[in-house]
Amino acid sequence: MTPRVPPSRPASRTLPSRESYAPVARVVPSRSAREVAESVLDPELPVLTLADLGVLRDVTEHDDRVVVTITPTYSGCPALDEMRRDLRASLRDAGYPDVEVRTVLAPAWTTDWISDAGRRTLAEHGIAPPARIGPRPAGPVPLNLTPPPSRVHCPHCGSADTVELSRFAATACKALRRCESCREPFEHVKEL
Repeated sequence: MTPRVPPSRPASRTLPSRESYAPVARVVPSRSAREVAESVLDPELPVLTLADLGVLRDVTEHDDRVVVTITPTYSGCPALDEMRRDLRASLRDAGYPDVEVRTVLAPAWTTDWISDAGRRTLAEHGIAPPARIGPRPAGPVPLNLTPPPSRVHCPHCGSADTVELSRFAATACKALRRCESCREPFEHVKEL
């Protein structure tokens, strides 16, 4: 007795050869995982890499696994999910299929972690970089409810005659300022 074959299927089927089940070769990365992670741009300040911003803390490779450690600019940073997604995607595209992104909150990020190259890049793009704060004592962070008087130089003309228009700009970590000399508005990355 011949088995019935549904009309939508051909009566004879060929099975795939054994070779078609061969494992797919892993793409050999041309750059180190650290080089790839260091090139990922910040989603809120896309003129800076996460490395220049000081958010990228560590990149380690263990066998076929890459572990990236980041510290957000502040614990409620809305760009954190995007940073993780961008890091994973960039590393996977570069040939690293197993990527874990860890977030550490201590020590807390500070604007002092922005690299010199990052500070130059901010100024070149019309954003006043934060002043360096320097070392801080360990322990509780004192809370001051009034903004510190700061002398912020205009990234357009270099004048120190600037005023703060709004404590918050496009993101919570930036303030909106205007230069009284050239009258140009600009953003300033606040010191944290």
